[in-house]
Amino acid sequence: MANSPAGTATRATVDPAAFRSLMTAHPVGVTIVTTVGPDAEPWGMTCSSLCGVSLQPATLLVCLRDRSPTLAALLHTSAFAVNLLHEGAEPVSRLFSSGAPDRFEKASWVPDPESGVPHLIEDAHTIADCEVSETLTVGDHVVVFGRVHRVTSCADGPAGPLLYGMRRYWSLPDAADEGSGR
Repeated sequence: MANSPAGTATRATVDPAAFRSLMTAHPVGVTIVTTVGPDAEPWGMTCSSLCGVSLQPATLLVCLRDRSPTLAALLHTSAFAVNLLHEGAEPVSRLFSSGAPDRFEKASWVPDPESGVPHLIEDAHTIADCEVSETLTVGDHVVVFGRVHRVTSCADGPAGPLLYGMRRYWSLPDAADEGSGR
């Protein structure tokens, strides 16, 4: 990693099972990162590593496996979309985490008119269109920084986010149900 603090010793990291246990205890929103390859073939994968980085310029980051064909296509094209999944989209999240080669034949999507990048408009509550601004390899993943040039709300589906944590999918309680004392 870049810019290690001066005077610090490098210590061994925790074993992978303990780290996985730590991270699964932290619920996160579920996204599908989509892009197109050099032949305009759609690529995508479920991703729970998403973070806002900067407001000016609007930048986010996603972390993808270094050997992922989706990452290879994304780096070639330099354009990608982050599809923030709504609470009814667990099946498409599972599909895109399965590695099934026919996932785009089984999911509803439309190409972005400008980039051709797939938008999962039936399964996302919001979509961010991004351009790669830089990358950083960390272990077996690549951190991809994306400058966000458009955010689209998909108001037709459920509005609540799909969450994953504690080794299961879940969603937030409906605010109307919470306020009614149920």
